[in-house]
Formats: sequence, structure tokens, C-alpha cells
Amino acid sequence: MPDRNWVPMISFTVRLKFRSDDRARVAEILTALAQASRREPGCVSYIPHTVDGDADTVVIYEQYKDQQAVDAHRATPHFRDYAVGGLYQLMLDRQVENLTSIA
Repeated sequence: MPDRNWVPMISFTVRLKFRSDDRARVAEILTALAQASRREPGCVSYIPHTVDGDADTVVIYEQYKDQQAVDAHRATPHFRDYAVGGLYQLMLDRQVENLTSIA
């Protein structure tokens, strides 16, 4: 029987590669960005991770209630300041994986 309370959300990962010398600064930026993002009404989950065995690679798991919440996130001052003005300036590579829920 289908779960009538289940609502599909927007989920994706962002994989970022940085120089080892920037590791401490990246952690500071991610902490501030995660804290601010989690306070957004449409944000369900915003969890940055380092990759075991590769501390210079960060994977951020993000989940939002809908596309409007994603768009609102990307329009916030904290996204502009910490992501675009901070992480994007330091990153060596960036890959986004859009996820589709199965159940």
C-alpha cells in the first residue's frame, strides 16, 4: 500500500575538491554555510562531509522541500557570501549529482 504522507523532495550532492592548504578555511566556510542553510524554512537537510581517505574532497548532501526552496536557498545572502564568494573561489573542481528517490 502506498504511503500517502510521503512527498518527494529535491535531493542532490555537491562534490568539491580543494587544496590541502585551504582545508581549515573551507571547514570554517562550510560550518557557517551549513548553520545558515539549516535555518531556511525549505531546507530539510544540509550536511557537508569530508571523504574518508581524501580530506581535500568535500561532499555536501542537500535536501529541500521543493524547487522553490532550492531557488530560495540559492538567492540567500549566506549562499552568495559563503558558497559563491567563498567556496567557489577556492575550489579546484565541482560536480553536482541530482538524486531521485526510490521510496
